[in-house]
Amino acid sequence: MSEDDKLSSTQPLSTATLLEVIITSLEDNKAEEIISIDLKGKSSIADSMIIASGRSTRQVAAIATHLATNVKKAGYGHCKIEGLEKSDWVLIDAGDAIIHIFRPEVRSFYNLEKMWTMDISPDDFTPDKVLSS
Repeated sequence: MSEDDKLSSTQPLSTATLLEVIITSLEDNKAEEIISIDLKGKSSIADSMIIASGRSTRQVAAIATHLATNVKKAGYGHCKIEGLEKSDWVLIDAGDAIIHIFRPEVRSFYNLEKMWTMDISPDDFTPDKVLSS
């Protein structure tokens, strides 16, 4: 067993530690306007969503690549990455956390923060409530 295997098998891999790895990586790579959104009770896709910006497509790509490497080194395995080719908006699936890295113009256009921070629960979309609105 390698040192990495020993290290990852003895450390508990928590969502809080994963978030710490993600935020640290984003800050180290000079990502801007980093926000974390708690998704517990809002979605089953992940426990957290992190949104950040890079100043250019080149910086967005670098931030995403370094983040995936840092998550893997921390023992959380490989991340799934989408959008790296154009790097206007890169989506990284790190299991318990979903990370969106945008160029500023693209981030303001999609405005994911507003959509995911609205106080809406899954119960607001029952058939009775949808039909009555």
